[in-house]
Amino acid sequence: MENLYAASPKQVREMFRQETLVKPTAGMCGGYAQGNLVILPKDLAYDFLLFTQRNPKPCPVLEVSDAGSREFKLTAPGSDIARDLPLYRVYENGIMTGEYKNVEQFWREDFVSFLIGCSFTFESALIDEGISIRHIEQGCNVPMYVTNISCKTAGIFCGPTVCSMRPIPYEQVVKAVQTTARYPKVHGAPIHIGDPSHIGIKDINKPEFGDSVEIRKGEVPVFWACGVTPQAVVMNVKPSIVITHAPGYMFITDVKNSQLSD
Repeated sequence: MENLYAASPKQVREMFRQETLVKPTAGMCGGYAQGNLVILPKDLAYDFLLFTQRNPKPCPVLEVSDAGSREFKLTAPGSDIARDLPLYRVYENGIMTGEYKNVEQFWREDFVSFLIGCSFTFESALIDEGISIRHIEQGCNVPMYVTNISCKTAGIFCGPTVCSMRPIPYEQVVKAVQTTARYPKVHGAPIHIGDPSHIGIKDINKPEFGDSVEIRKGEVPVFWACGVTPQAVVMNVKPSIVITHAPGYMFITDVKNSQLSD
């Protein structure tokens, strides 16, 4: 992954566009912010925008596209939203009907695209503080769980908060909290530390999204709000069509992580 850590966002987006690279994006383009994607029809866009404003912890908005536009003009000029992610998911009436390397065939002129902050952004800061990231070490996807923490309802949108988990050595937990708290635009500080059952997680080795990772002796599971939350909400409220990223396969922006810190 080292060569992709040093690659530019534009280079990596082009590899996704050409479909020569299909991998989770953790560890790619070091220093640049990554984002979650939600594409939905314009008649649902206001309700969804209101949902993100009422739930800024799991859904911090980085950019909203113009209706019908396939470009994130502010965060990635020249980008193609329908082709510049490694893997997409299509949900129809709340059911995931497929995963695709591009979604051109589904594109509609009434689509509005939302780019939502991702915790991969603050991982560079954690690494800089000497805190290792287990899923990057193991070369897999971050584990993500559906919790019993309800989002605040907006219009048709309601459902549970999804969180991501990283095992942190006990003596580094405070540093991890302080470091990530500096990034409120990409989920900020953790929402839970320790016993997963307190937030409704029955088996920490069976995440609903992503991959299970090793938790070693002396480590504490630490949970951050996650931008996959809209996918759990979509499955709950069942709109006719919504397109998202596949969990862990993010949109890589031209925005520096440092621009998103307090």
